[in-house]
Amino acid sequence: MVGVVLYVLVDVLLQFLPPHYSPISDAESNLAVGPYGWVMNLNFLGRALSTVCAAVAIGLTDQASSLRRAGLALMVVAGACSAALAFLPTDIHRPGDFGLSTSTSTGALHLAVASVGFLAALAAFALLTGWLRRSPRLRRGYRPALALVVVAAVGLLSVSLADRFAPNLTGLAERVCLVGILGWVFVACAAIRSAEPARQSSEGWATPIT
Repeated sequence: MVGVVLYVLVDVLLQFLPPHYSPISDAESNLAVGPYGWVMNLNFLGRALSTVCAAVAIGLTDQASSLRRAGLALMVVAGACSAALAFLPTDIHRPGDFGLSTSTSTGALHLAVASVGFLAALAAFALLTGWLRRSPRLRRGYRPALALVVVAAVGLLSVSLADRFAPNLTGLAERVCLVGILGWVFVACAAIRSAEPARQSSEGWATPIT
């Protein structure tokens, strides 16, 4: 949960630093190119670490199931893709050019890895949302998690549509997707955290205060 908050704060901070990329038209990955690009690369690695931490928390909570196993596998893939982005600089368009087109092999690889990461995260969270619904202790997190999966799906679809019909809105569409993805991790971890005292009490680890 802390990792999600830090990731967002760093993202916001970098928007105010040169070369002042637009959050509406420019992809988030552009923040990793420039004098402060190294900060965004660390942020990509931090997102990967947060994803792994969330996966571990989910893996240690409640009963295992095929939904959870498949979701966790895809979640790890998404985290690995985030880490890989730190080593694959994206292509920066000329002024007035927008969209997801690439001009170098590294830029094309960056786009491919980012796309796989987004798709893997969306699929993982869709599966794990189903797992949350089946968990008596975590069911309270089901509705907000489902809502955020929808937000992520709408954002990812919007990226594709914006790239084709309104390239100057690609950055905004990507950030809508990120809201869904990062928000899902936060909500799922919050549900696990709120369920922890009850589990400890039932197992004799903690005694309720009377």
